[in-house]
Amino acid sequence: MSLDRYFNYWVVLLIDTFVSVAATLIAFLGISYLTETVVPSSVLMLTAGVAVVASLVAFLVQRTYKIIIRYSTLKEVGRFAVACLIKEMVVVAYVSLMVRVVPDFGLHGLFYVATDLFITLASLVVLRVLMLVAYDALKSRIAANRRVKKVLIYGVDDKSVAMIMRLQNSTHYRILGCLTYGSKLRSYRVSEQQVYYFEDKEDLRQVATRLSIDGVLFPTAECAQGERDRLIRYCESQGIKVLVTPPVDEVVDGKIMRQMIREIKIEDLLGRAEININMNEIESALSGRTVLVTGAAGSIGSELCRQVAKFDVKRLILFDSAETPMHNIRLELEARFPELEFVPVVGDVRIRERVDMVYRVYQPSVVFHAAAYKHVPLMEENPCEAVLANVVGTRNVADLAVKYRVEKMVMISTDKAVNPTNIMGASKRLAEIYIQSLGLAIAEGKVEGATRFVTTRFGNVLGSNGSVIPRFREQIEKGGPVTVTHPEIIRYFMTIPEACRLVMEAATLGNGNEIFVFEMGEPVKIADLARRMIELAGLKVGEDIEIEYTGLRPGEKLYEEVLSTKENTIPTSNEKIHVAKVCQYDYSEVAEQITTLSALAAQVDVPATVRLMKQIVPEYKSQNSRFEQFDREIESGEQQERTA
Repeated sequence: MSLDRYFNYWVVLLIDTFVSVAATLIAFLGISYLTETVVPSSVLMLTAGVAVVASLVAFLVQRTYKIIIRYSTLKEVGRFAVACLIKEMVVVAYVSLMVRVVPDFGLHGLFYVATDLFITLASLVVLRVLMLVAYDALKSRIAANRRVKKVLIYGVDDKSVAMIMRLQNSTHYRILGCLTYGSKLRSYRVSEQQVYYFEDKEDLRQVATRLSIDGVLFPTAECAQGERDRLIRYCESQGIKVLVTPPVDEVVDGKIMRQMIREIKIEDLLGRAEININMNEIESALSGRTVLVTGAAGSIGSELCRQVAKFDVKRLILFDSAETPMHNIRLELEARFPELEFVPVVGDVRIRERVDMVYRVYQPSVVFHAAAYKHVPLMEENPCEAVLANVVGTRNVADLAVKYRVEKMVMISTDKAVNPTNIMGASKRLAEIYIQSLGLAIAEGKVEGATRFVTTRFGNVLGSNGSVIPRFREQIEKGGPVTVTHPEIIRYFMTIPEACRLVMEAATLGNGNEIFVFEMGEPVKIADLARRMIELAGLKVGEDIEIEYTGLRPGEKLYEEVLSTKENTIPTSNEKIHVAKVCQYDYSEVAEQITTLSALAAQVDVPATVRLMKQIVPEYKSQNSRFEQFDREIESGEQQERTA
């Protein structure tokens, strides 16, 4: 049952107007009685009519009826006072005219206006207090029939106070106080809530037992990250739920507060503090332009679409071959951004004619190329498809960007392109080489065009389709085992929104032909990640669920390359973005090699395709793969050449 229907805006306006008119009539009749002035009934009716008009005008101007009753504070008294003054201005004009009808009343006009002002303001304030009392009574009635969750809010900062304000009238959550780290000897209150301190697990246990709390609520995931190795572990050991909400100032489409609160997830703990990006530069780069996103239905592509749509773009073209995910992202974007023009195009970047049609018809100014095959083991089994999608597809998008004079093309690459050990990483490195050499050829005047090419490299993103976290979560839900390839395998992670913000920032930094790499933070041991996810699910490793080590998969590295170091990168104005130092290639030679590679892949000649990939990218050395034999053949041939 919603309380809103009891306090509809227009009902509140009607009640306020009734109270205001009643106050005017009481003041009018009271002054008339005290001064023994005879007032005709027609004048009384006219006074009531004037009071109705004056009150409606005052309340509509000040919008007092739109004040949310449950959040009313003393500050609202000033708003009502201004509304009453507006009303009395009309009343003063009325009294000056009424003197002609009732001359004796003019002697007491000022007293009447002052009395009306006082009674009206006092009545409206008392009315609001009564409404608050009624609201609390209704809330208590509803709560009596519902299981209310008793929670402590983490922290004593502005975010905590804002969260208290948002939940203080909730019928689903009852705030018992605030919880923060510190000495138990201190005693403070914040927003009328007691602050409870803890120094260790025993302190938390005592507080939890005394208050019988159901959970600890973090105002933001960022707050939770600072306590992931202390309070959150304490809560896990005591069986206390850890809850989290989005930032207080973050608007979530149509969601009410209780729907936004959820149990904490591993993504919340692995994420990092919010990054600062130059929003003005991004808006300047995208505003009023048609933007094309390939791979728009994928994890990165769909998030790019969400973020690009926030800027004043002229049109957003969504290009992807996956029909159902494309349909889903289209519905989401149309609901969130109804004023923006979206064009969903089902197509494959490998089909040059289809890509050409998109450029020819819609004339995009900026292209984000996210379409790619990304799963390492799968591409190890299908190398020709990896080449056709990741290399030939990129060549199609890049060549046609030049043909149709696109201002800038941004390609999404991967950390696996650095010293690749698998087909997927090598195919992305080939794509990097192609667009970088094409951009360099344009800059040197060898190829006619004006398109600037930018490449972005980053590691694993949290929660992407088919990645480790969704897989672990599914395995935990099924009761295990949770499968990890190796006890020492580590990876770098960042959230999908953070990665996409950095992609857009890099797009504004790039002048052309750069490969930008992102600061990925601290590496995460996958075995530890599995343990934390099991613990967050309220289970114990070895008792409730097992971790099973399956061995490295074909092409899989134990450690990913560190992308950004002083030795291999150049800093930019954003400390989280660096420019990679890479070799430059001759475009004509690269184009010829890619054409040959494309033909071999189209013929599904796997050995010849992989051999040529290793020839173009000599640092590509297969690991734990059937293609290691080609490395041995190449090494043997090189030794024979040296001894010849």
